[in-house]
Amino acid sequence: MPQGLDGKIATKFPGAHLVSLADLDDYDKKLYKKDHGSRCPGLVRINFYGDGKPTWALVLISGTDPRKMKAELIVARQLDGEWDIRSLETTDGTPVVWREGPGKYEGLYGDGDKTIHATNPVIVFCGYESWAIVYSWNGKEVEKVWISD
Repeated sequence: MPQGLDGKIATKFPGAHLVSLADLDDYDKKLYKKDHGSRCPGLVRINFYGDGKPTWALVLISGTDPRKMKAELIVARQLDGEWDIRSLETTDGTPVVWREGPGKYEGLYGDGDKTIHATNPVIVFCGYESWAIVYSWNGKEVEKVWISD
């Protein structure tokens, strides 16, 4: 995690920690390592806003009972030396995060759902064997679409 961001996260989210490989059960760890190697499943650097400023997507979890853990997806962007932190989603369990390139991301449910045409890299927030959501910045706001359920 970049210098200064760890302290800001610790202050803003007391008792929460970054998802690590040790937090995943054996099956989820195997799936994550197959696609992403030994990278941290709770932290990814991404040019989410398309402005080149240091930006990270993080998954923080809190709680000690794996069945009652709460997870939160955060985007942190460094602006003028300060960290701008935005929460995108909260859920149960121990999801992971990674980035994908710009492109077309179609919603799971056909006509009723939407399609995102991302011009910047996107954040993928995933609860293995359950769900996955893509988040994209469209220049004005964050859009999201479920790509797996």
